[in-house]
Amino acid sequence: MSISQLYEEHRESASYVVCGGFTVLITWLTYVVFVWCHIGPDISNILSWICGVLFAFFVNKLIVFRSRSMERKVLLREFYSFMGFRIVTGIMANLMFSILLRSYPEQILFEIEGLFTKIVVCSIEIALNWIFSKYYVFKSKEPCL
Repeated sequence: MSISQLYEEHRESASYVVCGGFTVLITWLTYVVFVWCHIGPDISNILSWICGVLFAFFVNKLIVFRSRSMERKVLLREFYSFMGFRIVTGIMANLMFSILLRSYPEQILFEIEGLFTKIVVCSIEIALNWIFSKYYVFKSKEPCL
C-alpha cells in the first residue's frame, strides 16, 4: 500500500484529529485568556467552548467531512444539527466540569485552575462529537470537486 493510499484511507480520521487539535487549542487558549482576565472558571469554560464550537463547525464541514455545499438549505441543516449536538455534548461537558472541579478543588496545572479537569472532560467530549458529526451531521457525502 502506498503512502497516498494510506492517507486517503485514513484522511477523514487524520484530519479530524488535526482539526480537533486546533479546536482544542483554541478552546484552551481562550479559556486561559478568560481566566487571566479574572473571569471565573465556570464562565471561562462556557465562553471558551463557544469559541471552539464556532471554529469546529467550519473546519469539520470544509476540511474533515468535505461537505462543500453552500446551498442555504444544506448549510442551515448542517449548522443547526451541528450546533444541536454540540449543545448536548457542551451541556454534558459543562456539568462534568463543574462536578469534577468541585470534587477536586485544589487542582492546578501550569498555574491554571481547572485545567486538568478541562483536559479530562474535553477528551470525552471529542469522542462524542466525532460520532455525532460523522454519522448524523455530515453523513450525506457529495462529490468533492
